Amino acid sequence: MRQAVTAVFTFKDKVFAIKRHNYLSVFPGYTSFPGGKLDKDETIDQALAREVEEELGVRLENLSIKEKVYLGVATTPPFNPYRFETHFYRFELDREYEFVVDPGEAETGEWINTTALLERYQRAELMAVPPTISLIKSLAAGVADRVLDLDLKYDPEKEVPLIESICGVRQLLPLSNTFPPANRTNAFILGDGEKILVDPSPKDEQELARFLKTAEEVGFGKIFLSHHHPDHHEFAPDIARARSLPMLMSADTHQRILVKWGPEYLRDCKIIYVNEGDVICKSQGVDVLAYKVPGHDEGQIALAPKTFNWFFVSDLIQTIGTVVVGGEEGDMAKYFSSLEKIISKNPKFVIPSHGIAVGGTFKVEKTLEHRRLRESQIKKLLDQGLDIDAIVPIVYEGLDPKLIIYARYTVEAHIKKITAERQ
Repeated sequence: MRQAVTAVFTFKDKVFAIKRHNYLSVFPGYTSFPGGKLDKDETIDQALAREVEEELGVRLENLSIKEKVYLGVATTPPFNPYRFETHFYRFELDREYEFVVDPGEAETGEWINTTALLERYQRAELMAVPPTISLIKSLAAGVADRVLDLDLKYDPEKEVPLIESICGVRQLLPLSNTFPPANRTNAFILGDGEKILVDPSPKDEQELARFLKTAEEVGFGKIFLSHHHPDHHEFAPDIARARSLPMLMSADTHQRILVKWGPEYLRDCKIIYVNEGDVICKSQGVDVLAYKVPGHDEGQIALAPKTFNWFFVSDLIQTIGTVVVGGEEGDMAKYFSSLEKIISKNPKFVIPSHGIAVGGTFKVEKTLEHRRLRESQIKKLLDQGLDIDAIVPIVYEGLDPKLIIYARYTVEAHIKKITAERQ
């Protein structure tokens, strides 16, 4: 397993924290501490010195270090294919050094009171990976003077992973019957008082048992479905019936589920329709509202607090794989509009149904830009007299033949949009 290091610089009750750029490919927009992976044949001490110089513009040997404490190692959980053992070290300094952060990696770097940093997390104003959150809590509690337990704790035989990178957004990661390369659909538990379970969709009864053990430790009193695709509600009606819980969804989602799976699927389930602007719950004391975001699916609903500290966008974007737009429920013009809607709200963090949350709207903007470029390409091919059978293999050159049907859906959706705009 690859090795990595993290340097935590403290001075009295302050710590030096950085916020990563929203455009980075790895943990964009996350709050962290300086560090990185070891180069080949490099020792931990050598890596610490190199990373500090690269990220903070100072040689470690030139700092006046009053105390060096090994805080422990965090091992990436098995569900993540990119695994590291990250070794954390705290360096107590004699003053607040004026570090110069690497502009290619860090958007900001600051000395901040450890309690203030924790409070920022508690207000859902920062996003971080689980070991960093554990460390922030330990620093604020004054116990970062010893080896800490920084690993994410769960029993994969009995539970599914649960993380809370954004405070109040408890993210469960069950295996699901979703679209490759993704193999999990994020479920969430939101709410301060009565909690709402979002998009429960474990892949089978064994995963359902693991999922429920994790979810019930948090608790929930309602179920919300973002849209009608099966990898967002498999076993959801069973969960609702067994606990007599209401199911919240758009009217369109309800009708499409009835058409595709029949009335028996939602038998004895109380359905509550969700509309634009409805308050779904409170998170960190703030109302969480519903927003219509059609395009990928006509009835798709996104959720965001009034602060727009975060925006759960369901399948509007993905940070693993790609979004299919097409079929009877897809509409490319509406998809463009929904992306623009999210961008206009300028949320601090964007949370997809597949993959990790990301900082800002950079990923949404790049998705829209990519779709516009693809549409421009399709327009040119149409103007050359090519039909869809000729266009698909050009636009999706080298695509796995098993995925061609989904590529065709997307091209059809682009052509419908182009044709409508030209009339």
